[in-house]
Amino acid sequence: MDLMIDLMPAGAEIFLLVMTCVILIADLTIRQNGRLVTYMLVQFTLLGCSLITVGTHGSGVVYAFNNMYVDDLMSDVLKLLTYLAVSMMLVYSRLYLTVRGLFSGEFMALALFATLGMMVMISANHFLTLYLGLELLSLSLYAMVALQRDSAIATEAAMKYFILGALASGLLLYGMSMLYGATGSLELGAVANAIQSGAADKNLLVFGLVFVVSGLAFKLG
Repeated sequence: MDLMIDLMPAGAEIFLLVMTCVILIADLTIRQNGRLVTYMLVQFTLLGCSLITVGTHGSGVVYAFNNMYVDDLMSDVLKLLTYLAVSMMLVYSRLYLTVRGLFSGEFMALALFATLGMMVMISANHFLTLYLGLELLSLSLYAMVALQRDSAIATEAAMKYFILGALASGLLLYGMSMLYGATGSLELGAVANAIQSGAADKNLLVFGLVFVVSGLAFKLG
């Protein structure tokens, strides 16, 4: 029963993950000239996520998975905007990818995994959840950059992106460890309360925030 209470707010994420796996398997049976079927499945998946997000929205704030996940009005609105942005990206990139021979199920599956990472980040109420979503987004983008395997430029860009991303991940994790040492928690609300009350170690807190902001800046940049 407790598990169902935790799973309900994350229904859109679970649906997206399942459908991404289904699309990957289904794409194996689809010929190159039939990629429109995969494309329509991806758009249907994003539409389904939108309906689930709207359907599971409650009147208040819902916490799940030991307060590591939060579902509220802002998170639902941001998720809907994310679905719209990804859907429009797929619409506008379709011709570009088709001309270059990159209109494949792998690209669309990676786009869905990146969407899942953004959704996890949006609903994160804990630094570890935020890190998990950020890494899922980043790894998907690394693979998308290197998708054109016969291009030396794409391979070089992906390698540079991966190395900088690994460095940023290290900075981010080191900053999180400092924040935990300064505040005694990695929950976003608890960290904010510790900062407001002055209970956090200020020197350790400043260094931790510098590393966290630097890591996030590298990742998002």
